[in-house]
Amino acid sequence: MQRHPSLPWVLPFAVFMLLLAAEPYLGLPDRASLALRLLVPAAVLIVFSRKVLDFRCSSPLLSVLIGAGVFLIWIAPDVLFPGYRDSILFQNPLTGTLKSTLSPEARADSLSVALRIARAALLVPIVEELFWRGWLMRWLAKPDFESLPIGHYQARAFWFTAILFALEHGPYWEVGLIAGAVYNGWLVRTRRLGDLILAHAVTNACLAAFVLWSGRWELWL
Repeated sequence: MQRHPSLPWVLPFAVFMLLLAAEPYLGLPDRASLALRLLVPAAVLIVFSRKVLDFRCSSPLLSVLIGAGVFLIWIAPDVLFPGYRDSILFQNPLTGTLKSTLSPEARADSLSVALRIARAALLVPIVEELFWRGWLMRWLAKPDFESLPIGHYQARAFWFTAILFALEHGPYWEVGLIAGAVYNGWLVRTRRLGDLILAHAVTNACLAAFVLWSGRWELWL
């Protein structure tokens, strides 16, 4: 039986988001919950997505620099303007509130923190880049997305993907929009999903380091 062409691009992200939504209702210990949200999507990637995964980069150094630049854009408003994100513009019933998904107990547990870092820096860049820029940006341009190359540009698809990516990041929607536009543009330039996975991984790894250094756990939604 032939699989739907969208499955390898969409399923890992769908499973990841489903586990995120179900987490409050599962009642699992912190370590078990973090391991579940890391290992299950990773298994889905291996089983369903391995044939579409491409980690080759055309511009690895620039991808690293772009990832670091997006990190700086992400933290800049809150570092430069304390209390900036207290506005109803960022915290409201639609975008949610600044509350870390990592409990105080998990923050004091090195294994839990390590699992959270691994998820942010290794899993999330792959799962999200497959979905947002590998699939959605092409599918919005043409439902027969496989007929379009990675990095195909259509203005409507480009900006709609950036907006949805922004909304996924709740109270950080405005920097999420900038990040989405930067990532989209870099894919149009490189036409390599590997460059986006690398850039996204650098952003998330820098953010993890900043969270641990500054204690601003709210950055880990």
